[in-house]
Amino acid sequence: MQTNDKEIFFTRLTESIQQQQFTKLTLSDRRDKAKDLKNVFVKPVMLKQGLRLSFVYRYPTKDITKNYDLPDAQILLEALLEKDFFKADLFTTLSDHHFSIDKSGKTILKQKAPTQSEPVAAAHDHAKKRYVDATHNIYLYELGITTAEGKVKSDKQDKYRQINKYAEIVESIVKDAALPAAFQITDMGAGKGYLTFALYDYLTNTMKLQPQVTGVEMRPALVDICNKIAAKAGFAKLNFIAGSIDTAELPATDMLIALHACDTATDQAIYRGITGGAKVIISAPCCHKQIRKQLQPVNDLKAITKFGILEERQAEIVTDTIRALILEAFGYKTKVFEFISTEHTAKNLLITAIKTTSPLTPLQEERGVTANTASGAKQEALEKIKNLKTLFGIEYHQLEKLMEIL
Repeated sequence: MQTNDKEIFFTRLTESIQQQQFTKLTLSDRRDKAKDLKNVFVKPVMLKQGLRLSFVYRYPTKDITKNYDLPDAQILLEALLEKDFFKADLFTTLSDHHFSIDKSGKTILKQKAPTQSEPVAAAHDHAKKRYVDATHNIYLYELGITTAEGKVKSDKQDKYRQINKYAEIVESIVKDAALPAAFQITDMGAGKGYLTFALYDYLTNTMKLQPQVTGVEMRPALVDICNKIAAKAGFAKLNFIAGSIDTAELPATDMLIALHACDTATDQAIYRGITGGAKVIISAPCCHKQIRKQLQPVNDLKAITKFGILEERQAEIVTDTIRALILEAFGYKTKVFEFISTEHTAKNLLITAIKTTSPLTPLQEERGVTANTASGAKQEALEKIKNLKTLFGIEYHQLEKLMEIL
């Protein structure tokens, strides 16, 4: 391997750190694509021991952060370039330096104008805001997320991140929906209750609200476990009941939640939220078989169905678009966005809906009741659904059938 380019690269790295011009460094282009380590990101941090380089090792399901002094960091970077990566990109306030090695050992070093010209303050990473505290947390310990000492287990870091992201999202929704201090939440298909417990905890102990939260779960054994944990945690207004999404007897609900209800169970949950008058509906859809089986586009879109993975993704997009439009048709302000990075979970879409108007039900329309504004918005949404179905050769969407708007 030629050493001149590499020596120049590391000299510039050292100089940029000493002169407080270093902003970041990245390693990419894996030598062995089968290895789990995808990238390494490096930035300056100031610790009690002094200036260090913080390495973030990016894996498919987790990130690992380690800090090194400059001599150790350089040794480690050289080793990573020798064994794991073909490319290193150094970013400084004066210029960017791009170093690469090909399979034969030939090296190339390019210099470009700086991406960032302002210096980066070498301060320790600010602790991320944790919406749910892990320390002395009874339910997180009972659910296996934390140790007895209140530390998040290494194999539960992703779940803990998901819990915090969920609390962050719901906080915003509760504020936007202007819900009263006391309100009813129903969580359909609560499972083991990770997110149900976190939701109750955050709304009650951090936001100082008084929600009554009911988790609905088909498996009686899980219901029993969750109720026992709720009692241990002192969560007086959190309870779990046995039942299915389509048949469970629900209390009058202000917020209905259905996370990862499979295929048309998501539609059943949304239906129960709409017809039950829920002010807020939150859904993380899972599986999209009902629409995928029907996809028969007759135009150039037919090419999509040649490729299984693309057909599957198209079915997901169409399914959830129609769900969002139906919610809009019934007076909900609807958003569709990424729940948490696909690095942590493949099923990461979240549909949130907040009731803003009260369009007429099919029964009201049959009786001749009129409401021009609401009716106009509803017809516009239904027309969009009709056009989508025609475009993709779809006969019906399950939520349409449930809402009787076919």
